[in-house]
This record gives sequence, structure tokens and C-alpha cells, in this order.
Amino acid sequence: MAERSRGAGTAERSRGAGTAETPGVHPGAWWLWALALGTAATRTTNPLLLALLLTVSAHVVVTCRPDTPSARSYGAFLRLALAVLVIRLGFAVLLGSPVPGTHVLLTLPEVPLPHWAQGIRLGGRVTAESVLFALYDGLRLATLLVCVGAANALAAPARLLKSLPGALYETGVAVVVALTFAPHLVADGRRLRAARRLRGRPDRGVRGLLHVGLPVLEGALERSVALAAAMDARGYGRTAEVAPAVRRTTAALTLGGLLGVCAGTYGLLTAEGGAYGLPVLLAGLAAALAGLWLGGRRSPRTRYRPDTWNPRSCLVAGSGAAVAALLVLAASRAPGALHPGVVPLVAPSLPLWPAAAVLLGLLPAFAAPVRRSPKESS
Repeated sequence: MAERSRGAGTAERSRGAGTAETPGVHPGAWWLWALALGTAATRTTNPLLLALLLTVSAHVVVTCRPDTPSARSYGAFLRLALAVLVIRLGFAVLLGSPVPGTHVLLTLPEVPLPHWAQGIRLGGRVTAESVLFALYDGLRLATLLVCVGAANALAAPARLLKSLPGALYETGVAVVVALTFAPHLVADGRRLRAARRLRGRPDRGVRGLLHVGLPVLEGALERSVALAAAMDARGYGRTAEVAPAVRRTTAALTLGGLLGVCAGTYGLLTAEGGAYGLPVLLAGLAAALAGLWLGGRRSPRTRYRPDTWNPRSCLVAGSGAAVAALLVLAASRAPGALHPGVVPLVAPSLPLWPAAAVLLGLLPAFAAPVRRSPKESS
């Protein structure tokens, strides 16, 4: 009896410590929080607000991310965001910018282009205004990428797929099978490269890639096919019979709802569609949810240890939604503060109440910090 209780306690600690995602928070809440911060980033080009958004997301990731392989992807997204920023600046320097400027930083040799390439130049004058405009624009895209990386670090996509409604069950199974391909590909690549180094054979360059790439690809494909076969043998993918009218209604509601969500999201992300964006988005969400509810009748299944929405999850998602809503409001009320000008050159200022709105995104760091064991923290 003591052995059983001791084993149960060990298993419970392994689930609640740093071996799983933050306990008590639904993965959808983390994704809603991160995507809301990304939406807020699209409403401004103020580098101070964007830097504040980056700081908020980084602090929450450091405080709340679990000790899992997917949690280590945040560094990769940071490097990707930095690469995007550098590429954006490189394009502005080499290809020019439509922003006029008078403060010339340097002059590059200009390559003459044919008449059909009017409006495009290679080289020429590089002005401070064009570089600053490219920096603001690239920083906004980099912040959006970092917010997506924060969602991946805080809640693994595979865990989010477990919470898909029954109507998307087959899609979730296909995505889970596909997601097993990449981790096995990386693991097999590291194992084969280590084996070649022990044998004194090259593991880098084109020659090493040719000798390692084919076995790695073959092993990853075999594992994915084996997983798909095992899932099929256990009954995954089987559906219940429903009436043709219900099936057609489900397809119409789901497709129309998703189109409405896309149109409404586009309207919210553009300044011209602010009037129709929110109503179309809400109508699309209602239609899509109705379609998913009807489609769930084809997949009467249960879930093992399902994630549930609780007050902590609502607080996490609500904090991100508050940041996005307040930044959208600030963009309509005070566009000059959220979009500092570059012609003429002016130093960006930090607007106080939009900055305070961004700080609301720190609530998950206090409401849902990850619980780590004393051994792990030491």
C-alpha cells in the first residue's frame, strides 16, 4: 500500500512540476493570449510599445513555460524574428524605399535597370528616414513572430490539438501524425551525425548531408507510417452515421463561418475595415461554432485527462484580449502616438495609457506561474 501511494505521489509530482505544461491553464488560453498580443503589435509601429510587448511576452514565457522540448522553441523564434528584421533593413538599403528623405547616410553604387523596371532601383542613396521606416515596419513583424513563438513555448501545438472539437477530429489526427515527423527527423539526424563523428567520417557539408539525409528521412517516414497504422488499428478516424441534411448544414455553417472569421479578422487588422470587421467576425464565429457543434455529433468520443477552462484560463485569455482591445482603441483615438512619423525625423514618445494597457499582458506571470520542484530550481 505504501509502495502504491508513493508511486502515485511521484506520478502526481511529475505531472505538476516542470515535466508538463503549466498546470490548470487551458492551452487555448495561452494561444489566445499570445495571438492577442500579436494583434496589438499589428496596430502600432512605435518602437517603444513594440519593445514593451516583446518584454512582456518574454517575461511571461520565462515565468510560465514548462520544461518540455516544445518550450525550447522560443529561442528559435527569437532568431527568426531577428533574421526578419535584418532582411527588412537589407531590402530598404539595397532596393530603396518609397519614403522620401533628406538625411543621406551613405550612397551606394546604383545599378541601371531597363525601362520596364521603373520604380525599382538597386543601390543609390540611403536616407535615415527610409532606414527608420524599415526598422519600425520590421520590428512590428518581428514582434508578431515572437508572440507566436511564445504560444508554442507555453502550450505545445500537440496539446492544443487534443482540445479540438469532435468535428475536427480527423484533421487533428492527421496533424498529430504529421507533427511526429519533424521531432524524429531532428533526433535521427543528431544520432547519425554523432555516429559518423565516432567513426571519423565527415558529418558536415554536402558530403555529410548526402550520407545522413537519406537514412534520416527514411526513418522518420517509417515512424510516421507506423503510427498511422497503429492508430487505424485502434479505431481512430471512424465516424458515426448522420443524416445527409445535417451533414450539408454542417459543411455550410463551418465553411461560411470560417470565411466570415477570415473577412472579419482582415477588417480588424486594416484601418479601412474597422466598421465591418467586428460584426463580421462575431457572425462568422457564431456560424463556425454552430457548424462544429453539429459536426461533433459524428464523433462521439471521450478524451483522456481533458483540459478544462477554469478562472485561471479565463484570466490568461482575458488579459491578452484586453491588451488587443485597448491597443485597437488607442490606434483609432491617438494614431499619431502609435505611429510616429519619420518625415520629418522625430523621436518616438511612449504614450502612457497604451503602455499601461500592454502591461496588462503580465497578468499570466502572476496568475499562472509554473510550479517547479526544489531540485529543478536549484
